[in-house]
Amino acid sequence: MLRRDTLLRCSQCKMARYCDVTCQKQAWSGHKRECKCLQRLLPRIPTDSVRLAARLIFALLSPSKSSNEELYTLEEHESHLSSMSEQKKQGLAQLASMLELYLQQEVPDLAQEMTSALPPSCREPLSLLAKVTCNCFTISDGELQEIGVGLYPSLSLLNHDCGPNCVMVFEGTKLQLRAVRDINPEEELTISYIETLSLTEDRQKQLGDQYHFTCHCQRCDSGDKDELLLSGKGSTWRLLKEALPRLEGLKAEFDWRALLESCSHLLSSVGDDVPDENLYKLRVTDMALDASIHLGHWEEAVGYGEKTLPVYRQYYPDPHPVHGVQLMRVGKLQHYLEHTVDALDTFNQAYEIIKLSHGNDHPMTSDLLMKMEECHAEIAVKRSQNY
Repeated sequence: MLRRDTLLRCSQCKMARYCDVTCQKQAWSGHKRECKCLQRLLPRIPTDSVRLAARLIFALLSPSKSSNEELYTLEEHESHLSSMSEQKKQGLAQLASMLELYLQQEVPDLAQEMTSALPPSCREPLSLLAKVTCNCFTISDGELQEIGVGLYPSLSLLNHDCGPNCVMVFEGTKLQLRAVRDINPEEELTISYIETLSLTEDRQKQLGDQYHFTCHCQRCDSGDKDELLLSGKGSTWRLLKEALPRLEGLKAEFDWRALLESCSHLLSSVGDDVPDENLYKLRVTDMALDASIHLGHWEEAVGYGEKTLPVYRQYYPDPHPVHGVQLMRVGKLQHYLEHTVDALDTFNQAYEIIKLSHGNDHPMTSDLLMKMEECHAEIAVKRSQNY
């Protein structure tokens, strides 16, 4: 899985996209049946959960698949149907209807096929979709950008903690569990089901709505970091909070110029009344960084990026991959602007994290080492020119 500015599109369904022809050929065995389903549903587009549930059914209907044994362990996973609100059940029922319509051509007798191939608790489209939505993972690239969803049944059994001792890192579609601190022999392995950089109240609501439980981890029970996340003058940081939905709308519309102007104005307005550690100021600064990069405003981008680094270190203690990725991102900006000494220092900090969070064999680690070598070479050339 590689990053490309332009992707090849499947000529039949027009939806699946690939980085090159080799990637497309390798994916065809998994996409073949899905492709027909997508064509049949056009112009409607199925949700990610419907596509994932369909792929799961295709895999379980193919007895030669080596993954069947692991997929069958879905029987052990919760659907939480009994604790869902009627509104959420109605939403899932609509997805179940879409799943049946989506599979109509490839699996005409869906009910019978599901009864014969799927675990008992997954034989109804509604219950299968409930399990998929509660247990799927967001697939991200090495830089933690979301690119899809996937089901990894064995890792779905891990419990949640808002201060986890492990994180999940992807290499392509392969999911690795990596420790982010020393773990005692009898200590339970935990991950975070959600983004941890948020207020206790917001985390609790998201976990309750999506995963149907109340978290009682140390961080939630103590309200740890909430005071810091809301530091600064309340009447001022509320301006940032109230602006976020509009800013997120501009980002979704790829209106980078309007987004950068709005973020710059807001950040100038709040000034020192709101410290960089404030949650809403950090989110606006990150959006300003994204917009600056997309517009090619490199000096602005590096300024915003450097402001976030001490805050990321505070909220994502090393060796958390989120801090490592942010360091690498800022290092690339510094390198592009020929701030080579600064870039090398930033890359060195990133490497100390990434080698642990991603592993020495991960492509991102190799990319980082290459960047560091480039910096060393450029610094050596400059020194030789000065003599």
